[in-house]
Amino acid sequence: MGSAVGSGFSPARTHSRRRDTIATNNRPLHVSILAVPDAMLSTVTGIYDVLNSMAVLARAVPDLPQTPPFTAEVVTETETRVKVVSGLSLSGRPASEVQRTNIIIAPSLMPASLSWEKGRHEELVRWIRRMHEQGSVLVSACTGLLLLGETGLFDGRQATLHPQLLEICRQTYPEIDLRPEHVLVTDGAREQFVSSGGATTWHDLVLYLITRYTSAAAAVEMARFFALKAHDEGQALYSVFVPPFDHGDAMVRDAQHWLARHLACETPVEAVVAHSGMAPRTFKRRFRAATGFSPMGYVQRLRVEEAKRCLERTRDPVEEIGARVGYVDPAFFRRLFKRVTMVSPAVYRQQMKLPDPYRHRQ
Repeated sequence: MGSAVGSGFSPARTHSRRRDTIATNNRPLHVSILAVPDAMLSTVTGIYDVLNSMAVLARAVPDLPQTPPFTAEVVTETETRVKVVSGLSLSGRPASEVQRTNIIIAPSLMPASLSWEKGRHEELVRWIRRMHEQGSVLVSACTGLLLLGETGLFDGRQATLHPQLLEICRQTYPEIDLRPEHVLVTDGAREQFVSSGGATTWHDLVLYLITRYTSAAAAVEMARFFALKAHDEGQALYSVFVPPFDHGDAMVRDAQHWLARHLACETPVEAVVAHSGMAPRTFKRRFRAATGFSPMGYVQRLRVEEAKRCLERTRDPVEEIGARVGYVDPAFFRRLFKRVTMVSPAVYRQQMKLPDPYRHRQ
């Protein structure tokens, strides 16, 4: 099994080794964008607009192919109109009427209670399997993986989605090899399995498809025209550490609450062991068994999470924030922060801190 894992779109390095044939007899690739009630409208229409607009923009934008490379179509399960999760309706063609398609894209989904109930789209799942047998490339945008996962075709394959939805997918499809730190993941000898991370990484997805089937230059032009953003920084900075409290160990739960209240303690592990009244080795073994983390690893994740909040919401210097969460050595704090989030504190602040609200200035 061949596989490739990427952290974002980069025209200089994506698919330089080969270019897929666009179409036989100079016909564009047919792209089926699935519409089900859980679908997020923005992903469906965003991908649809970018891919279909290439034919129009070719007259005015340099480096775009003169022959339309894609024809994207909204495909539904059975009905011609589907009300998606936002309440708006989409028109589409029932899958039974689509006898052949080159690429199937499952868009971001927002299922009720953020859980996935299998068996609701059996007819559509059968159609996806049949199209894949004919050679269709399967593509998921974020939680679209929950729908494609039902085909069983991603079992044993590498894939990605938003880090905060990792557990839902892992519980539903334990056979999928999830790589949530990456923005874009491809797998298969022909790279016939493609997935992207959080909802707006559909930008990376369409840039990947344009590069793969046309050229890097065309992808750059489309990125420029639509202001599409490649998430080269990866997804680790979007991950939120949620401490596990449902393990049933009251002693460990009490220790977790104590650590949250004494985040900047100079010797947190020694202090929480003393608080527990247990032998250090016994405490550490029991803590790891309950939470999945060593006490020090747990403290580090708590501290980095608090530092992230400070970087997002204040303009305080990085050194001051590090000291506030327990690290008097700024260099150590920066190294730890980057190890956890894959970016430096300064880059994290730049990426995640929203600008001040626009104000009228005279």
